[in-house]
Amino acid sequence: MPTTVFDQFTRRVTDVTTQLATLGVPLTAPVPPPADLDPADPWASSYTIPVDRSSLAWCTAVTMLADHHHTGIDRQVLAADALLRERGVRGLAQLHSDLHHGAPIDYSFTPCPYCSGIGEDPTQPTCGEVGCAPWLEFAGHDHVCPVRHGDDYQPQWFAEEHMTELEELLADAIEESEERASLRYRIGTGLRRRGLRP
Repeated sequence: MPTTVFDQFTRRVTDVTTQLATLGVPLTAPVPPPADLDPADPWASSYTIPVDRSSLAWCTAVTMLADHHHTGIDRQVLAADALLRERGVRGLAQLHSDLHHGAPIDYSFTPCPYCSGIGEDPTQPTCGEVGCAPWLEFAGHDHVCPVRHGDDYQPQWFAEEHMTELEELLADAIEESEERASLRYRIGTGLRRRGLRP
């Protein structure tokens, strides 16, 4: 049976939700009742939006965290909940950067953990869900991946382009080095003629 690039998203969600069901973790993060909130507690959470643990973004976040920390997903459930509550799908880009010690991620060379390099939002949201301008709703425009922001994942093409740039920089550096060596030779020769240098 042939598989498509979109099958991996279904597989990712299925794998994670199966593990959650096995562990007895609900597929929706509970929202605390308002009476349980203590306004004097600085750590109290006032979130009111439940987190769908069967969404592609949540499954991606918990998988990234579990892989990075070498733990089971049961140890990363609350972290993934917090990430999506606070930052939404765009929080995956920050998480990806944080997991690489804060370094910026160049999605030209690195496949996106959310869309796996296809460039579009794999959940294919509607314009209303994304908040597009009303005049774009009927234009048939693509919804780019919210993590990559439209960066094009083409490592072979970008690698060739970067190699060309590096070769040009190296050639310029060699030429400049030869010019400096020639200048140093002329200055040294002139100083030796005048007896100022041995």
